[in-house]
Amino acid sequence: MVDFASALPDLRAVREVVFVQEQRVPVEIERDALDPACVHVLARDGEGRAVGTGRLAPGGKVGRMAVLAGWRGRGVGRSMLLRLLDEARARGLAEVVLSAQVDAERFYAAEGFLPYGERFEEAGIQHQAMRRVLGSPAAVENAAQAAAAVVGIATHARRLLTIYTREMDAGLLDHPAVLAALRGFATRGGEVRVLLQDVETPQRAHAPLISLMQRLPSSFSARVIEEPVDRTYPSAFVAGDTGGWYFRPLGHRVDGETQLDGAARVRQLKTVFDAAWERARPATELRALGI
Repeated sequence: MVDFASALPDLRAVREVVFVQEQRVPVEIERDALDPACVHVLARDGEGRAVGTGRLAPGGKVGRMAVLAGWRGRGVGRSMLLRLLDEARARGLAEVVLSAQVDAERFYAAEGFLPYGERFEEAGIQHQAMRRVLGSPAAVENAAQAAAAVVGIATHARRLLTIYTREMDAGLLDHPAVLAALRGFATRGGEVRVLLQDVETPQRAHAPLISLMQRLPSSFSARVIEEPVDRTYPSAFVAGDTGGWYFRPLGHRVDGETQLDGAARVRQLKTVFDAAWERARPATELRALGI
């Protein structure tokens, strides 16, 4: 964190390059009266030059996230965002909100932010309101939030990701952002285990997840539930090995709850998953496709 008055020249230097020059945001919009009341974070390179900025408003809104072009994709934005989230927790905030430019939605979803409301235009740029609940589960009420939840879990998982699904959840596990997150996790050396109650439906629909599993057979494994005790299980979930989970009480619906830092809940879900996994049979139908 930096002192606003002393850091103002550096803060403005980064923000004017990114917002005013690159994105054509009017300077009178980029500079507002809220700045002095905010907590600001400033990223610098090895020589002390400012390369990124962000701020947290008193009400819990993250904004003015900006990283110079040459430093994007190198973890600067994520580091600043995590620092602002830590500050929000230290201040006892229950949640943090932000207005994400639409091409940055996946970036924020990876850190537990869920979209809400309709997209809107601000300074000529399409935005999406997003929210991160701190310290407790967040409600998932629609498909967009469900996809964002899985993106966050897959992004944070390290070695193992478990998916308990009825029939590969069309509209969720075939969402482009979800598939990209699963692909990224797998190519980082992670293992994805998929438990299915119905293998025929996704086969007939040529589910994109099957194609991904075919391309990365060493990272994906699938089993089919046949035991009556497991087939009556009504729920579905995704769980990572770092505390991320998304649970749906009714497996044919997307509404449920999610959390990125709920290790105790993950342990509960892992117990359910592991028991059903041991009783399930290998999905030989998918192996016939090259898996």
